[in-house]
Amino acid sequence: MFYWLMKSVFLGPILRLIYRPWAEGVEHVPTKGGAILAGNHLTVIDSFFLPLALDRKVSFLAKSDYFTQRGVKGWLKRVFFGGTGNVPVDRSGGRASEAALNTALRILRDGDLLGIYPEGTRSPDGRLYRGKTGVARMALAAQVPVVPVAMIGTAEMQPAGRIIPKRMRPGIRFGPPLDFSRYYGMENDRHVLRSVTDEIMYALMELSGQEYVDVYAASVKAKAAEPQED
Repeated sequence: MFYWLMKSVFLGPILRLIYRPWAEGVEHVPTKGGAILAGNHLTVIDSFFLPLALDRKVSFLAKSDYFTQRGVKGWLKRVFFGGTGNVPVDRSGGRASEAALNTALRILRDGDLLGIYPEGTRSPDGRLYRGKTGVARMALAAQVPVVPVAMIGTAEMQPAGRIIPKRMRPGIRFGPPLDFSRYYGMENDRHVLRSVTDEIMYALMELSGQEYVDVYAASVKAKAAEPQED
C-alpha cells in the first residue's frame, strides 16, 4: 500500500513534474507474471525513476544496512526504502547469497517484477562493466524472462558527491525480453551462467550505447581506493 502512495501520491508526482522522465519500449515488459528487469547502474536515482515508467510494482534487492540503522534516522530509512519497493537482503556472500537468491525467487514466483543491476554496484565512470552471474541464476531458477533496461542521463543528473539531482530529463529504455528457456534446469552450471550473463550485458550495451569493460566495477573501485605510492 505504501509503495503505491509513494509512487502515485508523494514522491512519484514530484519527480514527474520536476524531471519529466521519458520512456521507450514499455511494451516489452510483460503485463503479468514474474520477470527480471536487468539494468545498467549509473547512480542511486536509477531505482527511483525506473518504476515510474511502469504500471506494475518493481521490487529491488537492497542492502540490509538500509533497514537496520537505529533511531529516527533509521526508522525514516526503513520507511522510505520499504515504501519504494526495496527488499532487504544480506549481500555479504556465502550463505547470505543463498538467502538473497531465495528472496528473489519468492518475488518472481509470486508473479512480480524484480529489478536488479547485474554489475553489482554503480558504474565508477559511466561505462558498462562485467555482469555478475546472480542475475542468470535467478532467471534460470525462476524460469522467467529478462528484460534489459537502460537508464539514460542519470549519471549527468547526479554525479558523484551531488545529493539533489540536476534538473534534466532522464530516460528509461526497455529492450525486448530475453528468453533463456533453453537453459532451464542448468542454473548450477557456471559456464551457462556466464554465457547468459554476458548475453544480458551485451543487450544492455546495445541499448544504452555505453562502452563495455570486461572487468568487475567493484574491482575498479577497490583499486582506485588503494593508497598511491610516491
